[in-house]
Amino acid sequence: MKALIEKLTNVFSPSGFEDAIRDVIRKEIKGFADEIRVDALGNLIAHKNPSAGAKGAKRVMVAAHMDEIGLMVTHVDENGFVRFSNVGGVFGRYAPSGRVRFTNGAAGVINNELLSNFRETPPLDKMFIDVGATSQKDCPVKLGDVAAFERPFLDLGKRVVAKSLDDRLGVAVLIETMRRLKSRSERVEGAAPNEVYFVFTAQEEVGTRGAGPAAYGIDPDVAIAVDVTPTGDTPMGRKMEVALGGGPAIKIKDQGMLADPRVVSWMAKTAERSKIPYQREVLIMGSTDARAIQVTRAGIAAGGISIPARYVHSPSEMVDMDDVENSVRLLAALLNSKVSL
Repeated sequence: MKALIEKLTNVFSPSGFEDAIRDVIRKEIKGFADEIRVDALGNLIAHKNPSAGAKGAKRVMVAAHMDEIGLMVTHVDENGFVRFSNVGGVFGRYAPSGRVRFTNGAAGVINNELLSNFRETPPLDKMFIDVGATSQKDCPVKLGDVAAFERPFLDLGKRVVAKSLDDRLGVAVLIETMRRLKSRSERVEGAAPNEVYFVFTAQEEVGTRGAGPAAYGIDPDVAIAVDVTPTGDTPMGRKMEVALGGGPAIKIKDQGMLADPRVVSWMAKTAERSKIPYQREVLIMGSTDARAIQVTRAGIAAGGISIPARYVHSPSEMVDMDDVENSVRLLAALLNSKVSL
């Protein structure tokens, strides 16, 4: 899966500008779904097992967001320096000296104005992007252009580092799970345990905007959001019971939602039955697509599979490949069995 993860993270598609990553995903899942479509908000929806006929079969929605955090040009001065605003959760401490790539191909480096206290973290409105221009006229970007951080994929053996693992990693898990589920030609007609919608959502980083409309159209019985989660395993790190290498984390609570206890139990029992290591997640800050899905229509039973990641929302996020593999195993085990809520 490393090659797939590298391919996905190398694409520049901030929130609201998901065309490039959506095209890559569509090519990867071709042949693994019975129907593929794009809705009005830009979500890519892959429908599998539309004629699932097993007794007690459920309609299951699995979501992973394909957008990433980014920057948007707000002003270009007379010397060609670019002022910008954030698109999603861009942290000031990670930005200075960061390299960015615009969706039109232009590149630049972030720096900041001289501060009276060099130890303080500058706010974004004190930063600028230097694209190598000498004037406003020869600047290769304009007001409203968007960029994402640029860092090369780094293979550390068991662990990998890249930008936008949040949530291209979840995208990779969905793609690999689709490959491992039986195709229409391989299954006995009507024997599929669940009707499944794999949804690659848009605009998660700016308020989980894509997941709600997608869920409204699908109207699932149960939903699972696959995303990354911070860890508590670094020196002097936050007190959080999630660590790299400990397996996928089953979400219990985050800042935006309480996971349905029945979904939590179903996931945990499936992991134990399949001998898949797992952790339990209570996240103090942040949320996922499950938040928006849960409150759609008359309410949907929702939960989350969270992949442990260090340095979330930085240009160099880190994950353990064993956690990635076990996330695929858990999701495939859930989708290949009857939903028991």
